Amino acid sequence: MAARTAVDDSYQVRRWVGMVEETTHENGPKAGEPLFKAACGVVVKNPFAGGYVQDLSALTDPSAALGTELGRRAVALLGGREVQSYGKGGIAGVNGEQEHVVACITTTFGNALREAVGGGAAWISSATKTASAGTPLDIPLAFKDEIYVRSHYDAVTLTVSDAPRPDELLICVAVATGGRVHHRVGGLSAAETRVAART
Repeated sequence: MAARTAVDDSYQVRRWVGMVEETTHENGPKAGEPLFKAACGVVVKNPFAGGYVQDLSALTDPSAALGTELGRRAVALLGGREVQSYGKGGIAGVNGEQEHVVACITTTFGNALREAVGGGAAWISSATKTASAGTPLDIPLAFKDEIYVRSHYDAVTLTVSDAPRPDELLICVAVATGGRVHHRVGGLSAAETRVAART
């Protein structure tokens, strides 16, 4: 709970949100193992809403705590299953700017997220924008150890009906237990990357 305390100390939190989905098929044969995808987010006050500020370090410096806590919550939503892919993103309310979200999910955040979900060698796909409350965000997913694993290109859509308000930020992560249920368009497989990593 140290990360949660650090988040509360550094950001004005209004809400935590989370969702999980389980897919057994996509109009094809039933999968041997269902695909679980989860997303979670935190709604925080944007200290820079309404004006331009050059230095955004007040958002970036403490963001490791955000990555750790959101990662912990995302893993919990998967019920202990292995995280194979991940992504990150967020929405700035209309009195803020996209760069305010980006400041929250830089390498400082990303490294903490990797550790929280059990590691990852690949860079973390992201999507950010400025929008009104209730706007959906498609958080991109990719295999956590090799970005070129085509089977794991996917997304999770997160919508929070009352966030972000104009002076808020919605910061999100997404995780999944595998690739698309009926992936069949070839390319490098997750298993191949793991064999290569051992040799």
